[in-house]
Amino acid sequence: MPAPTNHFKARLKSGETQIGLWVSMGDPSVAELCAQAGFDWLVIDGEHGPNDLLSIRDQLRAVGTTTSAVVRARDDDRAFIKQLLDVGAQTILIPMIESGDQAREAVRSMLYPPHGVRGIGAALARASAYNAIPDYLTTANDEVCLLLQVENRVGVDALDDILAVDGVDGVFVGPADLAADLGFIGNPGAPEVQAVVVDVLTRIRAAGKAAGILTSDRALAQSYADMGVEFLAVGSDVGTLVGALKTLRGAF
Repeated sequence: MPAPTNHFKARLKSGETQIGLWVSMGDPSVAELCAQAGFDWLVIDGEHGPNDLLSIRDQLRAVGTTTSAVVRARDDDRAFIKQLLDVGAQTILIPMIESGDQAREAVRSMLYPPHGVRGIGAALARASAYNAIPDYLTTANDEVCLLLQVENRVGVDALDDILAVDGVDGVFVGPADLAADLGFIGNPGAPEVQAVVVDVLTRIRAAGKAAGILTSDRALAQSYADMGVEFLAVGSDVGTLVGALKTLRGAF
């Protein structure tokens, strides 16, 4: 029996736009509710959300197979990536990638030898159903999915090198950090920022990689969907809750 099929990774290759939601509250019940809302994918946020390994594991359990879970690591720390994979994350998003060398090391962290350096501990891991998946070690490399974030000028300058790395399944543009680095902090919708964003998304897709981005601006989201962006997040649990609460209170 092989490792579970990574449906998110498979759909990235289909050319369709998968619609996602950021999950940042660190609570399994919130993750479960979001999973039931019908989104194609969710990001369990380990960079800015108040999450640790155990809370991420519990949210992966809560989401189950209802939708595809993407886990954003706090950084490209190899040991933590290994632990995320072992608790059952199959798709990992790594922030602040700034070079081809950094991208290559991220790929190595995701894969078992001889293609990478992921440590062998599947017998202890939720990922292998605690050793109940006999072929996990020989099939896991095919089902993990690596997404890298480019979110500053250094990363944009290194984009061609990053895109040339085998094993990178997709590149995600971080518009908030990119806007700040370009001198437009808090204003990712600025025309100057969007010109860079659109250029980067276009280059990602032209290189044969999946392109992704997050925005709560519905007009921008539609424009990205019209471009054919493969994984598009259209909001967050926090933003959705705050907006709904304000709307309800405003009605009375």
